[in-house]
This record gives sequence, C-alpha cells and structure tokens, in this order.
Amino acid sequence: MRRTRILTAVLALAAGLLAGTPPALAADSSAKVSLAADTYTWKNARIDGGGFVPGIVFNRSEKNLAYARTDIGGAYRWQESSKTWTPLLDSVGWDDWGHTGVVSLASDSVDPNKVYAAVGTYTNSWDPKNGAVMRSSNRGASWQKTDLPFKLGGNMPGRGMGERLAVDPNKNSVLYLGAPSGKGLWRSTDSGVSWSQVANFPNVGNYQQDPSDTSGYASDNQGVVWVTFDESTGTSGNATRAIYVGVADLQNSVYRSTDAGATWTRLAGQPTGHLAHKGVLDAAGGSLYLSYSDKGGPYDGGKGQVWRYATATGTWTNISPVAEADTYYGFSGLTVDRQKPGTVMATAYSSWWPDTQIFRSTDSGATWTRAWDYTSYPNRANRYTMDVSSSPWLTWGANPSPPEQAPKLGWMTESLEIDPFDSNRMMYGTGATVYGTENLTNWDSGGQFTIKPMVQGLEETAVNDLASPPSGAPLLSALGDVGGFRHTDLAKVPSMMFTSPNFTTTTSLDFAETNANTVVRVGNLDSGPHIAFSTDNGANWFSGTDPSGVSGGGTVAAASDGGRFVWSPDGTGVQYTTGFGSSWSASSGIPAGAIVESDRADATTFYGFKSGKFYVSTDGGATFTASAATGLPSGDSVRFKSLPGGKGDVWLAGGATDGAYGLWHSTDGGASWTKLSNVDQADAIGFGKAATGASYQTLYTSAKIGGVRGIFRSTDKGATWTRINDDAHQWGWTGAAITGDPRVYGRVYVSTNGRGVIYGDTSGGGGTDPTDPTDPTDPTPTGACAVTYKITNQWSGGFQADVQLSNTGSSAWTGWSLGWAFPNAQTISQTWNAESAQSGSTVTAKNVGWNANVAAGSSVSFGFTGSWSGTNGKPTAFKLGDQACTVA
Repeated sequence: MRRTRILTAVLALAAGLLAGTPPALAADSSAKVSLAADTYTWKNARIDGGGFVPGIVFNRSEKNLAYARTDIGGAYRWQESSKTWTPLLDSVGWDDWGHTGVVSLASDSVDPNKVYAAVGTYTNSWDPKNGAVMRSSNRGASWQKTDLPFKLGGNMPGRGMGERLAVDPNKNSVLYLGAPSGKGLWRSTDSGVSWSQVANFPNVGNYQQDPSDTSGYASDNQGVVWVTFDESTGTSGNATRAIYVGVADLQNSVYRSTDAGATWTRLAGQPTGHLAHKGVLDAAGGSLYLSYSDKGGPYDGGKGQVWRYATATGTWTNISPVAEADTYYGFSGLTVDRQKPGTVMATAYSSWWPDTQIFRSTDSGATWTRAWDYTSYPNRANRYTMDVSSSPWLTWGANPSPPEQAPKLGWMTESLEIDPFDSNRMMYGTGATVYGTENLTNWDSGGQFTIKPMVQGLEETAVNDLASPPSGAPLLSALGDVGGFRHTDLAKVPSMMFTSPNFTTTTSLDFAETNANTVVRVGNLDSGPHIAFSTDNGANWFSGTDPSGVSGGGTVAAASDGGRFVWSPDGTGVQYTTGFGSSWSASSGIPAGAIVESDRADATTFYGFKSGKFYVSTDGGATFTASAATGLPSGDSVRFKSLPGGKGDVWLAGGATDGAYGLWHSTDGGASWTKLSNVDQADAIGFGKAATGASYQTLYTSAKIGGVRGIFRSTDKGATWTRINDDAHQWGWTGAAITGDPRVYGRVYVSTNGRGVIYGDTSGGGGTDPTDPTDPTDPTPTGACAVTYKITNQWSGGFQADVQLSNTGSSAWTGWSLGWAFPNAQTISQTWNAESAQSGSTVTAKNVGWNANVAAGSSVSFGFTGSWSGTNGKPTAFKLGDQACTVA
C-alpha cells in the first residue's frame, strides 16, 4: 500500500446515498421477479496481499493458531497445513459494508475456539453505521454480532496501534475494548455479548492527527488504543488484577489498574511527548515493553523511543535502539519471544526511505542489532535475504539506487509477532503484504535469515474497474494502491502489476472490443502522466501525454476498433484523441467529470453520463449531445456499459435510495430508456458469454432484486434473475464493477472494496426457472437428486460443513426439504442459506425464500456449524421428501 489510501469506492457510495431524482418515466411492466438459485464456486483471482495489514495475533495457548486483520478487507485465520490464510468476514453484507474494516482482533487463550473482532471502517460520516464487536465460538467460521453505540475506524489514522480489544487470560468472559472519538474504555463480562463503558476510566484521549480537517477523518480523537493484561496477577477463573491501557495522549499515554479494573491511575514516571503505539507485557520477565512515536501513524511519525517498565518496582528504562535525536521515524511494531524472556523486537514503522528497519535485542533492550546496517554509505549489509518469488510484483518493477533496495523490507510495519511456540517463526505486516521467516534465530548466530511473503489467501485490494477481453488475458483489473494486474491465469500471482507508468491507483481501464490488443488505463500519480496505452493486451505499456490541467485519472473509453479514445480526467474537461494520446482536443457538449464509455460496435460512437443526463457522440468524441431522456438517476453513482457487438444497446445501473435507483436499458443509443421493474436497486452491470440456446449475452449485476441484495445473473435479457452468491459470500460493498467472461459461460468477476477480485464459476446448468417463486411451505418436490456433504473445517468439539443439493431430474423444484441422520450424535448450532430443525440425530433442512427455485440440472448449497465428540462421521443417506438422493 502506498502513502495515500484512496477512498474512491467509499466516496462513490457516499455520493450514491446522497443523490436523488424523480422516478423514471418508462418501465418494463412485463418483466417478472423470478429468483432461482444456482450454486457457484467462489475464488480470488490471486494477487496475494495488496494492502495494509495492521495487526497479527497469535493465540497464546494453541500452537499454529493465528489471525490477521486488515483495514478494509476483513479478518483471516492462518491454516498451518497449507501455509495460507482463510477469510473470515465474507458474510458481511452490503448494508454493513463498514464491518469489513477490522480495528482489532482478540483470540481467547482459555478457549481457543473463541475469537473476537472489533469492526467498523470510519468514525466520520463516510461510514453510516456504528461499529460492532463480532464474536465466534468456532474460530471465525460463523459469527454473532453486538452493535456498539459509537463508530470504530479500521481505516482511520492510528489504526496500526493496538490491540484495542483484549480477552482476560484468566477469566475469559471479561473483555476490554478501547474506543476512539472520546468514547473511552469499554468492558464486557459476558464474553462479548453486552458492553458497558468503564465509567471511572480517567482519560478518553485527545490526540488528533489534524484538528483542522473538516471531513472528520484526520480530526478524530484516536482515543484508547490498546489493552494488555499481566496474566501473572490472576488465577484461572478469577479476573486478572493488573491491566495496562494505552491512550492517545502525548502527555498521559499509559494507565494501570491493580484491582481488576475497579480503579485506574496514570502510570507514574512515564515518558511524555510521545504516543505509546504498543504495550507488550512479558510476564515471565516482569517487564512491560512500550514502543513510542510522536504521531499516530500509519503514514506519519518523525521521532520515536522504546521503553521498558519493570512491573514489580515501577522503574522506567529508556531502551531505544537509536537515540531519539537520530530518528526520523516512530516505533510501533513490538513483540517478545515467549520462549526466551528478554528477547524483544521493534520496528521503525514510518521509515519510508530508504527502507523500514527492524531491531532485535536478546538482553531486554540493553543492546540491539538491526536487520540491516550501512557499510559505507550508501551501501548496505543485510542480516536477511528476501525471496519474493511467490509474489514477484513486490519489487514494483523498480531498480532503485542504493541505499534503496527492491523489494523493500517494508513500510507501515506496525504489526510484528514472534510465534509464541516457535522462536524461529516471525511474521510482520506491511502496507502491501505479510512477510515472515522460519529461521529467525539465525539473526543471533550471525547468519542470515530468510524473509518470504506469508500472505497467500489474504487478498486486500480495492477494485475500481474490471475488464475481460474476448481474446488474450481473461482478466484486466484497475486497483487502488497497487495499480492493477493482467491475469493470464487466475490461480497464479501475476509477475508484475501494470508499469510504465506505475499508477498509485488505477481508476479506469478499457480495451478495443474488436481489437483486444489495444488497451488503455488512467489513474493517479504524484508526478507524471495519468494515462497509459498497450498494444499487446496489457502485457507492456507506454505513457500518453496529459492535457493541461489533469490532476487525476477519472474514466476512459476506447473506440471499438482502438483508433481513438475519449478521456474524462479529474481537473479538466472531457478530451478526445486519435492514435495514442500524443495530443488531445476538448470535447464539446458534455460537462467536466462525466463518466465516459464507448459503443462496442460503432467506432465513432461514445457515451457519457453526468448528473442525470446521458450524452451521445457520433463523431468520435468531438461533440456530444444530451439525450432528451428523463428519469435517470440524478446523482453520479452510476455505471453503464454498451453491449459487445450491439450498436446502441446500452445498460445503465445506479441511483440512490431517495430517488431513482435501478437498472435501465436502451436499444437506441440512449435516446430512450426502459427501467426494469423487477430490479429494486442496481449498482454495476456487465456482460458475459450467452447461455446455450440463448440469443442474448448473459447479464450480471450487483443489485437488490426481490428484496434481496446479491450478485445476480440473467440469461434472458433481464426478464428473470438468478442469485448466484449466497449469504456466506457477500464481501461487503460490490458496486464498483462487474463483468462476465466472454469465453466461459457462467463465469463472473466481481469487484470488492478490500477483498480483491472475486470470480465465480457455476457448478449447475445454465438458465433460470421462469416461474415465480412459491411459498417455501409448498409441498416438497420429488425427483432425482444428488447430495455432496463436505466437512470444510474441524476443530476440537466443533466443525463446519457444506451441503450441495443437485436437481438431477427433468423438472424444476419450487421448494425443497432435505433430510438426513447424523451417525455420531452431532448437533447443528447455526445454519446459513437454509432453515434447519433437529430432533435427536435426525435433521431437516429447508429452503429459504430466495433459493426455493432450483431448475433441472442446477444445484443449491447451504452450510452449517455443529458440535461433535468422539467421532465426526458423515451421513450416508439423504432424502428429498420421500425420494432417496445419490450421495457423491
């Protein structure tokens, strides 16, 4: 992640919520709401990382149990067997999109099955909802949620401090949460179910990154920032007596309670003038270690210190690895070796140039060594080697001059953890990945330790645009912070992001429909051009020339034959060019800031949209004329696309809840529009390969249809819709972009705001059931069926299972009920995408409203968590009503 976090998706959403317009005049009254269900397999187009990982948490009582939190992309659990991360918050839905920002994580050392996440993305108006504490008793396989009376900021300044959330290691029903925005310290005594403010905690914090910021982003009080327990001051089942709390206050950073939270005092003799980013307690050594910075981070910080506090005597010792006068950075990342008391490590998190620094001491901070040192400036000697072959783009394609190196050791290194069971394993988060080593102690013997990405499965990019050309690479992406990628294999990490130039954020991209080798992208860059072209399908790039006044990428469109381009950049008006942008001319008749797209059949036709008006150019972008059509969304939270090969065939999605909102279709190049009456809301539209026998390309949309938010597919021009995702796969906000694959029927690429590029493939037959959904209490259908039962996760006393029910008969189901018996007295605790009932060992699972219809040849899936003891055998027989199903 780069120095500036781009908030385009959030701001687009905010614009959508504020926009409004009168209802559309034309509506398709013949279309019916018909929600069938299809079973999809969902995966990430692999990038591996891409964003800031501010927190890594190891469980202290179970080996190999670790979690990571991201600022906008949810939480993850480490899978030791595969050395990968499993996403845990994909079930967060559209309305709760802010809950994909994780400000803190806590893993219960008394009961390792329990994990907690404090969620919420912004404390200002950008996030309309309050924060919440999510709790899981099955390691994040499923969650329950308690809403809080204040907001949390997983993507706010100071998010690398922490952890704000902590479980009492002696009495695990007790948790503490440090709140931002002056809300103080909060406590739960019932395992996170309910929370109350600790009324007598004396300091709610006062530090603001920038008090003059009127947006509320940088001016928020960063509040209470970490909680840590001295487990040696409690016994099992009794609350820990000594609790330390860090506060964002330059003069009063650390407080302590010695009576289990009944009373609190400022820790006497503490250093002032800095914020304590972390407080890590080494109970075996009797020391509280603290890393300090003069700023809250994660981007800023110019001075820092590291201190040790003796918990028995109250003695403070400055153990800074570098004299403060010689720092140009703050300290944040901090960890101790639980196997070797006195071994401590810290990071210079805000050392952007020439690199971050990691410090290590084996004598409680009396002396330190560094991950790298200067030999004779600018040459460096490293104690480590780096192997980024699994994520080669981490070099950024750079060839820097010493003392910089590529790849860098990192930046924004606020999370650093030594495995409490393995002194050789250490992980740390950066602004772009998770790095780690498994031979750390080589550092102490004078050898080199090896650093590699330990990030597979953790995907944290914000997606602004997607394209799937009819030839060449199947996927091109426009991403925040890391620019974008050309995926020739979705299961492999691309060798490099887009370079020449390397945009900090790519805002829009397009290809020529009849000449897919021609590709254009636009984006943001601190200095340099904001547009680039490729003539080999995005494999290599060259810069274009900016028109005067350009300050940001905006949107761009390529003519269907690649002979000309229209660009609507930030900072100036809409422009057009022939060739590859060596010179530009201003377009007339269209306002600055309009969204632009091309007709995918006529190379001289381009379209634009701005503030409720649709614009058309038939002379290659030189002049635009406003359509007379009315009733389109009045705001700018709109995305529209022209159908490949269909002249004048345009689909438009967007709007806001207080005005026109939905999906519109034009067959005359935007002169008139028909609003689909069976779509409540829509935010993105895309096209893919037509279904077998279908005469029109498949439509995909991120929408609300039939009262249900989700990802939908239509094979009949929008007459009926199939929901293709499920409640376990929602990914928060998915409104930026969507596209089908023109070569693979059923494949769809979905943008997320922090979970990367998701793609799905259908495992059922094509098409939808054209009948209206029936009441789920209708008689259960009979007919041929097949069941696949898979245990997807298992732990001591608990498990998670997925069930796929396939209609292998010749007629559609309009409601279903599946029964089975557990062989070992297992008990279901929670079900999703179905309603379940259990009597003894017998279970019945019925459809919910949206997945009642299952077409012949299609499938439906649901999942559940449960408990077991002794043996967790799979059921061997399933019945659909009275019909026995084949068991796969």
